[in-house]
Amino acid sequence: MKSSTQSLPKLLVADDEPVICEILAFNLANEGYDVTCVHSAEEALQALLPDHALLLLDVMMGGMSGYRLAETLRQRNNPIPIIFLTAKDTENDMLTGFSVGGDDYISKPFSIKEVLARVKAVVKRSDTGVAGRSNRVFDDIVIDFALKELRIGRRPVPLTRTEFELVVLLSENPDRIYSRDEIIDRIWKETPYITERTVDVHIARLRKKLGARATIISNRTGFGYRFSPSGE
Repeated sequence: MKSSTQSLPKLLVADDEPVICEILAFNLANEGYDVTCVHSAEEALQALLPDHALLLLDVMMGGMSGYRLAETLRQRNNPIPIIFLTAKDTENDMLTGFSVGGDDYISKPFSIKEVLARVKAVVKRSDTGVAGRSNRVFDDIVIDFALKELRIGRRPVPLTRTEFELVVLLSENPDRIYSRDEIIDRIWKETPYITERTVDVHIARLRKKLGARATIISNRTGFGYRFSPSGE
């Protein structure tokens, strides 16, 4: 097992199959993660801590489903990255996972190497890329890199890590149009199977959270998305 003088990233695994939990816990621990396993969504809700870096979440469990748990966490403004693990592998299933706030989606049966690579990619996206950067301010809109949040006036807009990354990317060059392919390459570069519809689902969630200011992110049909602080 890898050792480090720094605290290990904490992961929570929620799956009702003990064998899968054991396999994931063993291999993730060998990669340098501090892993806790639970066997239901209800247990996950109780076990989840503010310093957990990632939730690996089975979709089909007895009692509360993984989708419902993700919805509950997002309703509580919990931004923890979520990777769904599931035997439901159609595109619609995948988009459902993203629509309720998931950051990635791995179909069962899976390769443990794939899981390790995807976990590493999501944790890396969450921990890097914004440290030490100055806030971006557009009139009453503030993108705060220290707090990793978007504020409109004094109102924080509760965003997932992926939604925050979308805001950061689009606001790099206000009014520039970013194609869906470019967005995928910048945000999901190390994640396979991401489609243009995935981008649309995340943008739709983001715009819904912006409420009356949803027009700051607009779509030009056939081209892509842009950030327009004026909302025009």
